[in-house]
Amino acid sequence: MKLEIYSDIVCPWCYIGKARLDKALEQLGNSVDFQVAWRPFELNPTMPAEGMCRKEYRTCKFGSWERSQEMDKELTAKAAADGLHFNLDKLERTPNTFNAHRLLWFAEARGKQDAVSDLLFKKYFEEAVDIGNSSVLIEVGAEAGLDKKEVAEFLASKKGSDEVRAEEQVGIRLGISGVPAFVIEGDVIASGAQSPDQFAETLKRVYLAYQQV
Repeated sequence: MKLEIYSDIVCPWCYIGKARLDKALEQLGNSVDFQVAWRPFELNPTMPAEGMCRKEYRTCKFGSWERSQEMDKELTAKAAADGLHFNLDKLERTPNTFNAHRLLWFAEARGKQDAVSDLLFKKYFEEAVDIGNSSVLIEVGAEAGLDKKEVAEFLASKKGSDEVRAEEQVGIRLGISGVPAFVIEGDVIASGAQSPDQFAETLKRVYLAYQQV
């Protein structure tokens, strides 16, 4: 059964949600069988292709840089509780994530989507790397086990663009307005970074219900 996750790489709760979901799936073990697929949701669809200065962006969005820093400290503490090591103070740019979503689309058909997702989140939140940069995306693809030359050629083209936009529209039609959102068989079964126990309970209940259909 496919479990589709609508997310954006620059969403901290998506990374935290992934960590909690992984714990839930580990907790459930062989009692369920889900194939995880990542779907695009751009938090900043009008972001310039080159991204923008994070301090400038966050100051504008939250009213002051000081408020942004306070929020970053709170997020870093919450992430640490889930074993994630955020380095938000080192981030210099807020990227455009469209090409990162294209890379995820490219990786799905090659069985490397989850590995690419892991690396994109880690590169951005833990290593403070600009994941809007094509060179970075090429290296992420290669590190995840994709052919480096194929990734470079793909990113230099427009391939996958229409497909990613089409997937985004599916999410809109499902009523998704925030991420992470978790979808099974066209139904949004959970939203937000729930606890591992909550995820496990929901996933098992939905999985068993569909097995009885």
